[in-house]
Amino acid sequence: MEQSNNDHTALVDYVLHLADNNLILTQRNAAWCGHGPILEQDIAITNITLDLIGQARNFYQYAATLIGGDATEDSLAYLRNERSFKNCLLVEQPNGDWAQTVTKQFFYSVYQFLLYEQLQKSSDETLAAIAAKSLKEVTYHVTWSSDWVIRLGDGTTESQQRMQQAIDNLWNYTGELFEPAAYENSLHQQQIAPAIATLQPAWLQKVKEVFAEATLTIPENSFVQTGGKNGLHTEQLGYILTELQYLQRTYPGANW
Repeated sequence: MEQSNNDHTALVDYVLHLADNNLILTQRNAAWCGHGPILEQDIAITNITLDLIGQARNFYQYAATLIGGDATEDSLAYLRNERSFKNCLLVEQPNGDWAQTVTKQFFYSVYQFLLYEQLQKSSDETLAAIAAKSLKEVTYHVTWSSDWVIRLGDGTTESQQRMQQAIDNLWNYTGELFEPAAYENSLHQQQIAPAIATLQPAWLQKVKEVFAEATLTIPENSFVQTGGKNGLHTEQLGYILTELQYLQRTYPGANW
């Protein structure tokens, strides 16, 4: 029975991890709505944001079912504190300029594509279905962000410098994507989740291919910032949640 409870807890933690990644990146990207560099791209990043929030909702709804009781997708998004969130540190990093935003999206989208590709084979039918449904959306996210990395990297001197600075700022946060938390290891043994570390070579290969075309380089610094998967975050998450959760915490239970 104890092992069964542990397995259940691991599944809940994993589903929340997947949901939290998307929700926090959604909140970051949403800040660009109405502020994109050109109208077409303003609409594009808004549509990507809508895709991500849709995926987050699917995961939160599943997590609420697993948790039971009074748990809902809204309570999981709006009424948990920083230490309860299990998103990777990468997605909570500041938007910065357009170069940093598209670089962050590129790193995450390539990872997410490889993850969903494997997750659609999961022995958990709900996770497999969400991954399969979302894969087409993420394929577009990879294409869109890759095009922008190349466009800016192989553009003007200033755009190339801004892209390289964005890569240097974010690179140390990418390693955490492939360092498994205990719940990921547990679910891999049950064939529910992929062995996350095995995705890194394909991710790195795609990054190298795009960077080569964009005339950009991978930083030599190999230090990895970790902690997000286990609830240890940068100060940035507190600012994000303050804005994201304000209405629900100020007016508990309010409905439109």
